[in-house]
Amino acid sequence: MRWLLNTVYLLLLTVLSPFIAWRIVRHGRYRRGIAEKLLGRLPQSNDTRDVVWFHAVSVGEVIQLQKVVHEFRRQTADRFRVLVSTSTDTGYDLALKRFPDCQVTWFPLDFSWAVDHALRSVQPSMVVLMELELWPNFLAECQRQQIPVSVINARMSSRSHRGYSRIHSLMAPIFGRLALVAAQSQSNADRLKSLGVSHDRLHVTGSIKFDGVATDRRNPATEDLRSIFNLSPLETVFMAGSTQEPEERLALQTWIECRKEYPSLRLILVPRHRERFDDVAKLVRDAGADVLRRSSCETSNRLTADAVILLDTIGELSACWGLADIAFVGGSFGNRGGQNMIEPAAFGATVLFGPNTWNFRDVVQTFKEANACVQLDSPAELTATVARLLANPAERQSLGDAARRAVKSQSGATANTATLLTAILESQPANHAICQRAA
Repeated sequence: MRWLLNTVYLLLLTVLSPFIAWRIVRHGRYRRGIAEKLLGRLPQSNDTRDVVWFHAVSVGEVIQLQKVVHEFRRQTADRFRVLVSTSTDTGYDLALKRFPDCQVTWFPLDFSWAVDHALRSVQPSMVVLMELELWPNFLAECQRQQIPVSVINARMSSRSHRGYSRIHSLMAPIFGRLALVAAQSQSNADRLKSLGVSHDRLHVTGSIKFDGVATDRRNPATEDLRSIFNLSPLETVFMAGSTQEPEERLALQTWIECRKEYPSLRLILVPRHRERFDDVAKLVRDAGADVLRRSSCETSNRLTADAVILLDTIGELSACWGLADIAFVGGSFGNRGGQNMIEPAAFGATVLFGPNTWNFRDVVQTFKEANACVQLDSPAELTATVARLLANPAERQSLGDAARRAVKSQSGATANTATLLTAILESQPANHAICQRAA
C-alpha cells in the first residue's frame, strides 16, 4: 500500500512541478527544508528527555498550538522535550518566534522513506496533530513503530465529511488508528465517529481558539500598532482581515463610499497570503488612495488620514483586530470556507462575514445564537451594512458586547486537551519508550 501511495505522490509531484518551480522563482516558496521534507532528515538534539512531537500546518495552527504546548508542559512539569513541526514557510518562521525554547522543524512529505526516517530519528513518545492533518503513510508508520497519534482541536465540515464518506473503506482504518481525537464540537465528533474514529477515543473538548484570546484593546501589541498607524480615538476603524480576492476590492469600495458621509473612517486591509501584499497595495493606489504598509512604517513619512493601512507582516493580525470597530472576516465570500472570527469578537468588534463559513460552522452558530455577528448573504450587502452600522453606534456596541461575552463563555478547551494528552502518555507501559527504541 505504501509503495502505491509513493507512486501516486511522485506522479502528483511530477504534474505539479511546473507550478512549484514557478512559485519558487516568483515567491521564493518551497526552498527551505528540502532534506527534512523529502528525506525525513530531522535535526537531532542532545536533550535526553522523551519527545512529544506536535505538528501545526501553518500560521493559524501554530498560534493555537502555542497555548496547548504551554499548558501541556505545565501539566507534565516539563518532563518531555517538545518538537514542533510545520509545513509552510510562514508557519515555520512564526513557530521559531513562538517556540524559542523548543526544537522547530519541517514536517516530512508522506513518502514512506521520509516518514520512516523521521520517526526513527525522533522516536517520539506521542505525535500530536493540530486539527485534522492525516497522511496515510505517516499514520501507518506510527502504528508500525507503536507511536500513539492524537488529533486535537479536530474539526470536520459537512463538505469534507461528504468527501471522506465516498472513500469510507479506505479512510476507516486511518481514523481507527488514532489514539485520541479531541473534537471542537459534538457535530464534529459525530462526523468523525461515522468515519471510523473509536467512540472511546473521541472526546468533545471545545475549540482551543476560544482560549487565551486577548479581550483588552489596550494591550501593548495593539497599542503599539495604534501608535504606528497614527490612529486617533475619534476615528472609526473598518478592518478587513484574512482576505482573499476580491474581498479587498469590496472592502475598499465600501470604505470609499462610506467616507463620503463619515470622513473619519479608516480602513485596514490584511490579505491572507503574503504573496498578494504587492497586488493589494497596487489595488489601493489604482483606486486613487494612499497606502501605508506596515513593513515600511519606520521609513515612510506618508502618514495621512486618507491612507489605507496595509498590514503586510506575519504574526500581527491578532493584535491588529484590537483596532477594529467594524471587522469583516475574509475567506467568506470565496471558496475557502471562512477564517477565524473569534479574535475580533473577543475584542468586542462588530463582526461581519459572508455566507461561506463551513470551516467555522459551529463558531458561527455560537455567535448567531448570541446575536453577536452579522452574516451577509452576498458581497452587495457589505457597503449598506457598514453604512448602517456607522449610523447606529448603539447597534455596534450591542453586537460587540455580545461577541465578547460569547467568546468568554466558551473557554476551557486548552486545559481539557492537555489533560487528555497527558493521560495518553501515562497510559503507556513504563518501558514503552525503551522497547520502542530497542526495536
